Amino acid sequence: MTVLSGTGLTRLYGDPCGDCESLTGDDAGRNRCPACGTIVACADVSLDIERGEVLGVVGESGSGKSSLAELLALERGEGHSRGSVRFDGYEGNLLESDYDTRTRLRNDDLALVHQHIRDGLTLSFSGGGNVAEKPLAAGERSFEAVRERVRSLFEQLEVPVDRMDDPAETYSGGMQRRVQLARALVTDPAVVVLDEPTTGLDVSVQARVLDTFRRVQRERGVAAVVVSHDLGVVRLLADRTLVMRHGRVVERGLTDRILEDPHHAYTQQLINSTL
Repeated sequence: MTVLSGTGLTRLYGDPCGDCESLTGDDAGRNRCPACGTIVACADVSLDIERGEVLGVVGESGSGKSSLAELLALERGEGHSRGSVRFDGYEGNLLESDYDTRTRLRNDDLALVHQHIRDGLTLSFSGGGNVAEKPLAAGERSFEAVRERVRSLFEQLEVPVDRMDDPAETYSGGMQRRVQLARALVTDPAVVVLDEPTTGLDVSVQARVLDTFRRVQRERGVAAVVVSHDLGVVRLLADRTLVMRHGRVVERGLTDRILEDPHHAYTQQLINSTL
């Protein structure tokens, strides 16, 4: 069952001249329009995510991954955006929805784990407070029920429960990332979008965070979109993968197939660079 789908997703930064998309892309070897200088962050990307599935989006810096993640997570951001995002249980194109609809969706059913910790957490708040803020905003009125929910998630995600009331700024990078995951999962969303989930973490910490997320994701049946430049992250988490370059999807398919038998020259280059 498809829980989230995107059609024709496009985001441009600048003052488009009308020819930006035809003058950029994989064949052109660039994502900056030579006529007007507009950046075509992503163009005409379509995808769907099944309930409980993990979809990987991989590519080098500037390939359009994060812009795609923002569109799927209904982050307005800057630039010119178009396309359609549809979510099971909601009517119409959510990119065109009103503020209340978008807020309700992001409080209840769709969560974004930001690449940069400061975008995803208020570091002066306690770790538990950062997580509790979301269900309280969604309308939960029992503080004790929320606190118990946070406690349970801290245990599942291996964040010391006795640190719940400590400021998030006193946590290690790995703990802060896990608190972001707890915040994303606390309202039992159907879909979580993770933008570069291992940024700034040591390799050993990366592995623990990813293993923990994969276990919790499977237990809860949450669908996820995992955006990363790291093929190792995609290999561990994703069932299917999209490969992006210059704002376009250049290859898609089952993750194992893409990693073992890449068809596009750019995908081959990405894989060879990690060997």
